[in-house]
Order: sequence, then C-alpha cells, then structure tokens
Amino acid sequence: MAAQVLRVGVLGLGRAFALMVPTFAGDPRVKLVAAADPRPEACLRFEQDFGGTAGDSAERVCARPDVDVVYVASPHPFHAQHALLAAGNGKHLLVEKPMATSLAQCRAMIDAAREAGVHLVVGHSHSFDAPIQRARALIRQGALGRVRMIHSMNFTDFLYRLRRPEELDTASGGGAVLNQAAHQVDVVRLLAGGCVTGVRALTGNWDAARPTEGAYAALLTFAGGAFASITYSGYAHFDSDALLGDIGEMGQRKDPAAYGAARRRLAAAVGAAGATAGAQALAELALKQQLNYGGPGYSPETGRRAAGEPPLAHQHFGHLVVCCEHGDLHPTPHGLWVYGDGERRFEALDPPAVPRVEVIDALHAAVFGGVAPLHDGRWALATTEVCLAMLESARTGRDVAPAQQVAAP
Repeated sequence: MAAQVLRVGVLGLGRAFALMVPTFAGDPRVKLVAAADPRPEACLRFEQDFGGTAGDSAERVCARPDVDVVYVASPHPFHAQHALLAAGNGKHLLVEKPMATSLAQCRAMIDAAREAGVHLVVGHSHSFDAPIQRARALIRQGALGRVRMIHSMNFTDFLYRLRRPEELDTASGGGAVLNQAAHQVDVVRLLAGGCVTGVRALTGNWDAARPTEGAYAALLTFAGGAFASITYSGYAHFDSDALLGDIGEMGQRKDPAAYGAARRRLAAAVGAAGATAGAQALAELALKQQLNYGGPGYSPETGRRAAGEPPLAHQHFGHLVVCCEHGDLHPTPHGLWVYGDGERRFEALDPPAVPRVEVIDALHAAVFGGVAPLHDGRWALATTEVCLAMLESARTGRDVAPAQQVAAP
C-alpha cells in the first residue's frame, strides 16, 4: 500500500528551503503544490522543479484546499505571522528553526496550532540527525548510566556567508546565537533530558562590518545534575569539520584547498561596490539573490550535490562527546563511537537515501498517524528560551534560569 502523501505549501524560497530541496525532491511521501516568495525568479524555478504554482501571496498558499502542511521557511521575524496564518486556515505546520524571535511569538504559535487542532513540528535542527538519535537510544537503554557531561563544539564560516542586512541584526533574529545555537541547544537538551535549569554565556562580536554575534560559549546545567558546554565560532578561520574527516554539516565531502572561500566571495562582492556601507550591503544582497534558489547562479546545494542524490554521510553540527557514568558517546557523520568501561566499538549507520528524512518521518507520523512529534511547539519554545537566555546572560554577566523547559519523552 502506497504511503499517504503530504501536500505541502511553502512560505519562503530562500536558503532554508534550498537546503530542504533534496528532502522534498527525494521523498515520495511529499508533494510540493504551492509556494510564496517575493522573488519572481524563485517562483518560476519552483514551478519548473515541482510543477506547483507560486506567487507572492502567503494568504493564497495557506487558503488552498489542496495544501495539508505549510512549511514556514520565511525570514525569522515572519515565522509567527506566517504560522498563525497557516493555522488559521487549518494547516499543519513545519516551521524552520529558530521557532520565532520571542517567547511571546512562540506561545502564540502554540496556541494557534492547538486551537486549530493541527500539528506543529519545528525543524530542521540537528537533533533530528540519525547519529544523535542513536546516541539518545543508547542513553535511554541505561547501559552506560546517566548522562553527566556533554561537550559540543563547532567552528565554521557562518558570519561570512552572504547575508541580508537583517541577518546581521540580532534584534531581527540574526547572529550566531539564534541561528546556530538553536542546533546545539536542541542536541544537548535531547541527550541530557531536556530541562535546562541554568545558563551562563558569553558572546563574541569582533568584526564591525558584521555587527552581530559571531561566536559564543555557554555552560548549561540540567535537572538531574548533568551539564553541557557549547562553543561556536563563525569567524571563518579554524574549521572543526577537519575533526570529522572533512565532512561538512550537510554530509558532503569538503576540499581543504577551498579554505577561505566564503571570505573571498564576500570580499569580491563588497570590494567592487564602493566605499559606503550601504553600497556594500546592496552588493552583498544582490550576489546572495543571484546564488539563491532561482537565481542565475543557483545550483542545487550550490556545489554540494544534485537534488535527490543521497548524501555522502549523515549531517552533523560539529564535534560532540557525551560523557555518561559508564562510557562516552561520540556521534560522527558515519555512525557512533561507544567508549565503555572495558571496550570501545563503532556502530556504523548507513547514510540515508534521502537527507533529513527524519523530519518527514516525524511530520508524516503526526499528520497521518496522530503521533505527537518530539520537536513540537513546546519543545522548540524551550530551545528558543535557552538561546534567548544565552543572549541575556552575555548582556548582563549573570546566570539565567529558564522557566519554561520541558523534558524529553
């Protein structure tokens, strides 16, 4: 019997959507039927790729009777507005991380989904990744005892990738904390039980031309006594993928000779624009649009792999070690290292035929099976709360105690 198909309408055909294209194109349980985006070239490309209809009206997408699920992939400040619009039309929701830019917006989204009787799934975050899920399964089996400490570290070129102006404005949902810590916090919450009791953080804002947080370090404490250190730098120097066999975040093999590519591309764009900051921002935005979905320089996954082609390895978010009472766990793009009291072993995990298939698994089970998703609104609100607490702690120099945490099932 063929699986029931999720008929999806998309709000926003930008970077987040482009990263999900291989998932949507490769999973037969998904059919993209409509999209909304202000860029005509993106809408045209969507119609060519998926045979659906696209335009500039989010309202029309959400009102369509042939849409079961609305994928909210618009810029962060619009997540709440678009989620409420979709729920108001009785559509299930798949919302990109971060869920929203404030806890009030998160609560409004949760309330709207509950009142409409629809499911709300927030992702992709890297806590969906199969090696993380396998680590969680071993922890739940109890053979290694309780989780005591987690170390998570990721060094990337995040801050020098092409950005819209609001992506460099923390108040508008930009910066490394809301964009990148959402992954790390979700991962360590999943593995340490979910409930963060204390947050102490510092952030780095070290380039006046990129005026937002490009780095952070935080210590999170959990109910039950575990603690986690999470560290991130997006300043495009050391690349922590070197610790994982030069496998990138999306599961692709990286060429070490391409070091510095993000900085070079950005410098070429703004260097030809003139001296004013406004002219440079416009030049950066123009190049971003050329390379984005539907632009003349766009290619699926931009040099990583063709749409629908299986990844080289599992996706990941940097170097991670989970310390339990009787052993340590180290997820990698190829599987999971288990270091016990008397032996170590490697559990290989075959790469998925469809990247991020775990997101569709959760969404499909919720919509057609009534299975409550782990990454629901309450879970995502708790992750957002920790990210906002990191910003508050860095600003005030004080510990922050989150108050709306939920335990992992």
